[in-house]
Amino acid sequence: MPADADFYALELLLDDQDRTLLHRVRAFMAKEVQPIINHYWTRARFPHELLPGLAELHIAGLPYAGYGCPGKSPLLDGMVAMELARTDPSIATFMGVHGGLAMGSIYLCGSEEQKRRWLPAMARMELLGAFGLTEPEVGSGASRGLATTARRDGDAWVLAGHKKWIGNASFADLTVIWARDVDDGQVKGFVVEAGTPGFATENLQDKIALRVVQNALITLEDVRIPEANRLQAATSFRDTAEVLRMTRAGVAWMAVGCARGAYEHALAYACEREQFGRPIGGFQLVQDLLVRMLGNITASACLCARLSQLQAAGLAADEHASLAKAFCTVRMRETVGWARELLGGNGILLEHHVGRFVADAEAIYSYEGTREINTLIVGRAITGLSAFV
Repeated sequence: MPADADFYALELLLDDQDRTLLHRVRAFMAKEVQPIINHYWTRARFPHELLPGLAELHIAGLPYAGYGCPGKSPLLDGMVAMELARTDPSIATFMGVHGGLAMGSIYLCGSEEQKRRWLPAMARMELLGAFGLTEPEVGSGASRGLATTARRDGDAWVLAGHKKWIGNASFADLTVIWARDVDDGQVKGFVVEAGTPGFATENLQDKIALRVVQNALITLEDVRIPEANRLQAATSFRDTAEVLRMTRAGVAWMAVGCARGAYEHALAYACEREQFGRPIGGFQLVQDLLVRMLGNITASACLCARLSQLQAAGLAADEHASLAKAFCTVRMRETVGWARELLGGNGILLEHHVGRFVADAEAIYSYEGTREINTLIVGRAITGLSAFV
């Protein structure tokens, strides 16, 4: 039998209950997602029929305590993200946006009333969330100033501007919009409900990666938001960064899952595909590729597991999440490339799945902070000198 990709048995770090939940997620992805995902990926559509099953897993907002959320460990949260991405990075990204970025913004930056108002329904996935930070001309430079503005007008706020690459936005019930307050220049968060006048979305077309994810361009044309929908604890970009620190760890786990999915398909192929009268898995060069892939996956997973432990202890800083995101996405990109190499020409056919992971890896490599930006965050931490300009 082929070796399990969890080569160092990291699942044993979970207790029996959490391991059972992880296995339920694995079974759901294998039974419900794997057979249909290529169809949706090719057509750049989202499989809305999967939502009831995903809701029944009770994994939305997994690490948050109270407000109807499961209150599980960062380690389980990361491993679930890895498990989702192991079958399909798009579904992992959808859940990361809804349960991580959107719910996380409300959990970390909302008032008690706001948490009670929105989080229980989001945990049940009766309300779906999106997260609007990136803009057409502002990506990594968000901390230096957003073009989208918020202007106080009596007991309301008026939002104006554009957001780009916003996953889930075209069908989300709640979209967290981050905007610059024109009075004090600080970044603040606002929850925009679907149907609010002046809020419009347009799905981005012709993506080569994460085609199942519905990324949108958002136009905010004098959108009036009541003060009750301003995230009360979000008063500067530092609060936005708290959300990103938490979810960036999840993206590192997704990178491990993406690499693991490609590896497992390549391993199965190597054990079945015959050339010169024998399975190609018996050739030295093929085994070399497989072991390189497994080494990348194992090193990345171990790094992420330790990061989750630091999160649980309250010791994780920006640089810890940034190192994981930078390292794991580089190793992911390398690994999916080797998987595609192992399959030869068959590697570009969706029926063998590896090509989908190769394409999707390109998006994971860039979002939630590029390698360069995360490198500078870590570099600043270890030298005490900022190289940002």
